Parts: sequence; C-alpha cells; structure tokens
Amino acid sequence: MYQSVKNKTVIVTGGSKGIGKGIASTFAKQGANVVIIARNHETAEACAAELAGENGNVYAIGGDVTDRESMAAATQQIFEKFGCVDVLCSNAGIFPSANLEDMTDEEWDLVMNTNAKGTFHAVQACIPYLKQAEYGRIIITSSITGPVTGYPGWSHYAASKAAQLGFMRTAALELASENITVNAVMPGNIVTEGLEGLGEEYLKEMLASIPMKKLGSVEDIGYAALFLATREAGFITGQTLIVDGGQTLPEN
Repeated sequence: MYQSVKNKTVIVTGGSKGIGKGIASTFAKQGANVVIIARNHETAEACAAELAGENGNVYAIGGDVTDRESMAAATQQIFEKFGCVDVLCSNAGIFPSANLEDMTDEEWDLVMNTNAKGTFHAVQACIPYLKQAEYGRIIITSSITGPVTGYPGWSHYAASKAAQLGFMRTAALELASENITVNAVMPGNIVTEGLEGLGEEYLKEMLASIPMKKLGSVEDIGYAALFLATREAGFITGQTLIVDGGQTLPEN
C-alpha cells in the first residue's frame, strides 16, 4: 500500500491487544519492523509471535509508559537492535469507569499517568532517535471522547484524551524543524476486547449513534495511523483524524 514505511522501525506502545495490536499488524503487513512495547512482556511476546507468523517482522519488549526510565531504556534497546527509530505510535491507554462524584485521586491519577503522561514519556524517549531518522513520525491514539464528545463515567479518560491533543500541537511546533511530524488519530467506537467488556446495551447504544450503522475495526485505526506515518503525509503535522463512522456528525 505505502512503500515508504517498508523496513522502517515502528514502535507501538500498548501494542499487545486492541487498537494497538491492530496498528502493529497493519504496519507489519507493509513490511515495517514493528516493536510492541507493553508492561506485560509475556503478553507482548505472544502477540508478536502471532503477528510475525502472519505478517513478518514483529518484536516485543517490556516497558511501562508511566515510568520515564523504563521508556528510555526500552527505546535505547530498540535503537541498538535496529539502528534507527522512524515511527512512534503512542497508543497505550486505559479507560476504567468511575462516576465523577465518587472518583478518587488514585483513579484520576492512574488514568492521567497512563494516557497523558505516558504519551509524554513515550515521545520524549523517542525524540533523540527520531531526530536521526530520514524523517520522523509520531502518531498519538487519542479519542473522540474528551476532545469532541463526553460519556458518563469517563471524565478522567476524557480529560486525558483532550490533554493529548494539547500536547500534540505544541510538540508538533517544537519538532517541525527536525523533520518530525506529530499527529493524532481519534477513534470512535472500535471493536476491541475492552469495548466488548462494556456490555451488550452499551454496544447497541453506540451502534445506533453511528450513521454507518457499524462499529469500527482495529484495522480502520491502523490504516489511519499508517497514512500519517508515510513519506506522503510529510506536510501534515499537528492535526487530528477522526475515525468514527460519522458518529460525531449529527447535530442532535
């Protein structure tokens, strides 16, 4: 599809399941060297073995986006193995539900540290290596929830996803002179293990709200991230791409 990502080294945080796994699979199919970073190394290894069997060069390494030193060590190890880091897909995120009235500081901090601070740690760790690449690409997995819409029980999640976009715009300005672009994909309702765990009623409610009358697939997000990572997308930075089947379009 896009030859410009072939043989590029692509890091996918939170790539062992859900949207991250879909992103990793999509890049691997295009001939990239894909490295999954996840806290559970065994799960990441199993995912990498599965995807490598189908698509090619997929590797796994343990790393925690909430820990600055962990991310620095992981990216250094990747650079030493491949000699380059070309693309970062900052995807790791969590979305536990908690009503605003009852939410604890610990629940708030867990989500913000994983989703917002985790993006900061991943990006910061990759910058020295992206500067050495022919061109660098950073793609952040945000969400329509927070920047565009809201949903009860997800005020902390919504805040973290809006924070990612504020971070993205300034990061794009700071890194533009280094030939590094920074963009975000904003998924709507995508079929993953996490979404299915929210129950049948939630799925029915979401399906009814999507004009295309279907939920998205992880590949839909993977192809959006893939485009933003290409040489062809080199004049796009600081932008967002909503992938939601038209869910945010209706006025009511």
